[in-house]
Amino acid sequence: MAQPAQVTSVEAIEAFRAALLVYLGKARAALDEVSAEVVRVRGWLETEQRRKWEQELRLRRRRLEEAQNELFSARLSPLQEPSALHYMAVQRTGRAVREAEDKLAVLKKWDRELQDKTEPLLKQIEQLQGYLATDMGKAVAHLAQVVKSLDAYAETFSPAPPAKGATP
Repeated sequence: MAQPAQVTSVEAIEAFRAALLVYLGKARAALDEVSAEVVRVRGWLETEQRRKWEQELRLRRRRLEEAQNELFSARLSPLQEPSALHYMAVQRTGRAVREAEDKLAVLKKWDRELQDKTEPLLKQIEQLQGYLATDMGKAVAHLAQVVKSLDAYAETFSPAPPAKGATP
């Protein structure tokens, strides 16, 4: 007859299973947080910042138009000559418009780059989430089954308790 296995620590397997469950919970939470943060940043770039700079560009263009109209009115008026302030106002507001256009262009570039760089990484995160949910879930279930099997095995080969009334 074969020698019975010397199963001494089913608790170690159960402790590993419990640690694996804790790890899976933390890993899923971390991956969810990363995914949510990427989505949040994308939304911030695509909506909030874009809206802000488009509105700022409209405002700055309106100010440029007003400054140009004042300069034009001063040129046409026989009572008033255009001053250096008129010319400086047009230049200053023109620079402000170009700055807003540049920021909007950079924002659009960042949006494209962020999407290009994060899309493959988000796919990897989704794959890892799937792995954690399915394969590691199966591993946890398998470890539970291993513990049950080892407990049953240990009970099978454990010495029978002495009978009542029997003297050693």
